[in-house]
Amino acid sequence: MKDKTGGPFSRELFTRSPDNPILSVEDWPYAANSVFNAAAAEVNGETILLARVEDFRGISHLTAARSNDGISNWQISKEPTLRPEPKKYPEEIWGIEDPRITRLEELKSWAICYTAYSKGGPMVSLATTSDFKTFERIGPIMPPEDKDAALFPVKFKGLWAMLHRPVPKMAMFGAHIWISFSPNLKHWGEHREIIQARDGGWWDAGKIGLCAPPMETKEGWLILYHGVRVTASGSIYRLGLALLDLEDPTRVIRRSDEWVFGPKAQYEREGDVDDVVFPCGWIKKGNKIFMYYGAADSRICLATADFDDVVGFILKSPSGDYTD
Repeated sequence: MKDKTGGPFSRELFTRSPDNPILSVEDWPYAANSVFNAAAAEVNGETILLARVEDFRGISHLTAARSNDGISNWQISKEPTLRPEPKKYPEEIWGIEDPRITRLEELKSWAICYTAYSKGGPMVSLATTSDFKTFERIGPIMPPEDKDAALFPVKFKGLWAMLHRPVPKMAMFGAHIWISFSPNLKHWGEHREIIQARDGGWWDAGKIGLCAPPMETKEGWLILYHGVRVTASGSIYRLGLALLDLEDPTRVIRRSDEWVFGPKAQYEREGDVDDVVFPCGWIKKGNKIFMYYGAADSRICLATADFDDVVGFILKSPSGDYTD
């Protein structure tokens, strides 16, 4: 399943690693159906991925993998790192999925937003950790149906902020990216929709959602999001960018018209869910962005981009109030 293309695909900002897939079930120390959608963090110079692992019941848990260079020689935990605990947390009865990691320096800890799959549907839950070995669950913070959530690393006017994606029961309203605020990480309010899915034939029409956590730049908060286009042969998940104001993250400064990365390689087009690239984590190493993504809901891959190129691209994109 390695990428045999021999070079980058045209017009994409991110370049696939020649080692893709960098992690799959063949690498795992215990039996699993698939490994994908990993959160990422850099801790003391070491890259930690918190991977979603689906077992043969179809229930997901999270397992840590560590690497010195973020590319190879992964040390994978021999057992799950964070398991669902439905007896204590009934909202996790059908598993925990798709984590995003944010460093909260003020609290000297890492915050992990993840999807808890309850009987009422997917919902946003939150846990914190200082060592990625023991975790303190804050519990569910958004009711179903809601997912694709990540925290900002800083407060705004004394409040924590989180991006997330609620889904209305009436499909005609689409699925858009919202922001909410909290004084304590547990109780959230001031909910506001900030990035809308477009209409019609766009690559991000109908449904969008946050991918990796917001990345701070001098120009604003860089946002990586996925858009879903429904076609006659199924859905296609592609990636785009937006830029939020540094001081007021409810204000969208720029938003890309074109997607910047989409499923092209065989390992992205064929799997448990075809035609999906789905990042849950990215890390800035020097002037490079390392983007870790799930490919076809079956394996973990890596793509990189020049940080200045990415910022330059979004600054040349249309103003953020353009949604038609």
